[in-house]
Amino acid sequence: MRHRPIALDADDVQVRIRGGGVRAADVRRARHTVADLTRLAHEPVLGATVKLAATPQVAGEQRTAEAVVDVQGRLIRARAGASSTRAAIHLLGDRLRARLLESTRDWENRRGRHPRPPHPAPPAGERRIVRTCTAARAVPDEAAVDMDELDYDFLLFTETATGQDSVIYRTGDGYRLAQLDPRPDLPAPTCAAISVSPLPAPRLTAGQALDRLELTGFPFVFFADSGTGAGCLLYRRDDGDYGLVTTAHEDRHEG
Repeated sequence: MRHRPIALDADDVQVRIRGGGVRAADVRRARHTVADLTRLAHEPVLGATVKLAATPQVAGEQRTAEAVVDVQGRLIRARAGASSTRAAIHLLGDRLRARLLESTRDWENRRGRHPRPPHPAPPAGERRIVRTCTAARAVPDEAAVDMDELDYDFLLFTETATGQDSVIYRTGDGYRLAQLDPRPDLPAPTCAAISVSPLPAPRLTAGQALDRLELTGFPFVFFADSGTGAGCLLYRRDDGDYGLVTTAHEDRHEG
């Protein structure tokens, strides 16, 4: 039997502000926008938080709005950026609406279904590397949201402000960001739950990365391709093969 949805009142939505220039009207707008959208949830909404912030960018300052809605223990996230807080809240509402509706459809589709058994792993000598390519560009905060929405444990992307290939992954108390060449002089991610690794990515071939993956037992290996310098991520697939994710600009060469 489906739970009766329990939406939130505007006063129930918590708003956190980082940086200046956020007006009281923007706070009210954020509360009402998120509260109204909680009516779309498929199960009782236990809480909601909105973060309004000014994010440093290379060409200036961008206003961001991020929402986390707790739907019976499942966190639904959305994030948007714009030149003004009001515009960011408007975009946030559109994205949160889409993700709440998507979550509802997913929940309905899974009712009564049994999980599919995993594919049997092929013998070690027959395993292959399956290559895929990502063109995702985002700031670390957006990448964390995308990773959660995709239900991944790690995600390769290109950081918007620096153009650096990076990977974000889950830790016990938040997220960790690793970059090809960490730049401690650049602004830290807006989200306090994202820590930054100070270590540069090793330069490896795909074969060397595979050896390291097997030796360490880590869920993935993030490395710079020894030939192109592009960021790559090697991991074990559910079917027993290996997945190699590269960036869309992997064919670049250093001058």
